[in-house]
Amino acid sequence: MTTFDKREDGFEAKFARDETLRFKAEARRNKLLGLWAAEKLGKAGEAAQEYARSVVAADFEEAGEEDVFRKVRADFDAAGVPESDHQIRRTMAELMATAVQQIEAGT
Repeated sequence: MTTFDKREDGFEAKFARDETLRFKAEARRNKLLGLWAAEKLGKAGEAAQEYARSVVAADFEEAGEEDVFRKVRADFDAAGVPESDHQIRRTMAELMATAVQQIEAGT
């Protein structure tokens, strides 16, 4: 195996690890977002957990995070929760950072 082949294998392995981390972080972020939104919606206990699962499931509708944003926005609108689009998106960004930290820490 040449040095070039070894470098190529290393890049492929790094890409695979990065993609796995990204997938796990997005799923964790969506769960955390669901729990945050559930609290705003007045849900607790199992109802909050079920809502968080529905937010995670919403991410499989299309690529990107817009499907998750639309779900939370629509649920807030239906319940009369006065959170701005900016606040939802900011919370999504903050929770993504939290999710990455949790995964990297193994928690």
